[in-house]
Amino acid sequence: MSNIPSELKYASSHEWVRNEGDGIVTVGITEHAQELLGDMVFVELPEVGDTVDTGDDVAVAESVKAASDIYAPVSGEIVEVNEELEDSPELVNSDAYGDGWMFKVKLSDEGELGNLLDAEGYENSIEE
Repeated sequence: MSNIPSELKYASSHEWVRNEGDGIVTVGITEHAQELLGDMVFVELPEVGDTVDTGDDVAVAESVKAASDIYAPVSGEIVEVNEELEDSPELVNSDAYGDGWMFKVKLSDEGELGNLLDAEGYENSIEE
């Protein structure tokens, strides 16, 4: 069973969202998603300053098994990316909810957070 922290929100496309409380959220992929992908070999991140809409493909996680698009779980502006992933993509595997974060978004509509799944909802979605 994958670890699904209760304090995070989730998109059904396997991204997690941590509300930093200042209109900015941190985004990564779930432990379940990284387990499905396997060992990461490359992560392509968005550019700081990019504007994204919910559902846009904004990044790519490439593993030994496959390349997978990472979708924006919320709309807003990319304000920071995890540059450590350029040299150490395996951080996504070793610490999906910590050092393996991917990018931060300044929300254009905080109400979108209400559209995301809670931990129980996400757990139910991956059991189906």
